[in-house]
Amino acid sequence: MKAEIVLQDGFRCEGEHFGAPVSSAGEVVFNTGMVGYPESMTDPSYAGQILVLTYPLIGNYGIPVNGDTHHPQPDFSAFFESSRIHVKGIVISRLSEHYSHWSALSSLASWMKRHNVPGIHGVDTRELTKRLRTEGSLLGKILVADRDIAWEDPNERNIVAEVGTSARHTISAQGDKTVVLVDMGSKDNIARSLHRRGVNIVKVPWNYDWTGEEADGVIISNGPGDPKRCVETIDIIRRGFERELPIFGICLGHQLIALAAGADTYKLKFGHRGQNQPCIEVGTKRCYITSQNHGFAVDEHSLPAGWLPWYFNANDGTNEGIRHVSKPFSSVQFHPEAKPGPSDTDHLFDTFVDSLEHAIERT
Repeated sequence: MKAEIVLQDGFRCEGEHFGAPVSSAGEVVFNTGMVGYPESMTDPSYAGQILVLTYPLIGNYGIPVNGDTHHPQPDFSAFFESSRIHVKGIVISRLSEHYSHWSALSSLASWMKRHNVPGIHGVDTRELTKRLRTEGSLLGKILVADRDIAWEDPNERNIVAEVGTSARHTISAQGDKTVVLVDMGSKDNIARSLHRRGVNIVKVPWNYDWTGEEADGVIISNGPGDPKRCVETIDIIRRGFERELPIFGICLGHQLIALAAGADTYKLKFGHRGQNQPCIEVGTKRCYITSQNHGFAVDEHSLPAGWLPWYFNANDGTNEGIRHVSKPFSSVQFHPEAKPGPSDTDHLFDTFVDSLEHAIERT
């Protein structure tokens, strides 16, 4: 079956359909990773987006054995970052219909069909990526069998409210420390990373008022869309600063902490998406290779007194982390939990867990 990728600026490219026989619309973005398509496609941060995978061969290792199973308790063998596919569709150059991997039970195409997500292959993804780099991320559609649909911009609404948990629940590690995980569209490996360190987790919705929770610390998770749409979350974080518990933000959580502190955020031209983004710790020559997925950034020049830049992107100099000079508040734009990508910055979870021992206030 023929399919077509169409961009809002008039660009059109025909290819072959795979996955679900439906059309879809969203913001078209590209990812430069060589592997990790199951983790990326199930990352809630990609909600509302059509993902262009720049690596030319996709699908050759299939979908892992637990691809259609989601465990509320952390599953250390999990290859997925949520219970479902969140991308609106994928665009690839060459689809591998025959897969080979010890854990695979199904093909990429059949998995996408079960989750009602379309794809298009046979596309010149190099040309498409160059266009997105030049013009910036654009709205687009995957049209299957000439079924047209309306344009959709995920950044025009609070898409965070559409992903993540809808109710407070706990994940026990039988430890003596408890962390509130504010689920803005949290990747499962954040919870796994805490669980492995013996930390109990109270997972709460994006707009849940956690300021009265009995906890030793708070993590504001990753998630999709424009951070300025999350007005309620920003207000809660601002009030949470008054408790002076350790607070750590990841990706969207980083942007929300900056906004709550009084700084500003802005939309990047085409964002950072992949597993090969180099980040340098301010004041050192140490460079970490990081996994990233974001379209917005913190304007570090707008940081108020008491806050300092922590990391910056070695490619374009954009801010990748901030921290308070005296209080236990910090955040990073990249993903220390990886999945997919290198675990170079996994030690930041150790740093956060260590800070729980020195929290100023216990409730």
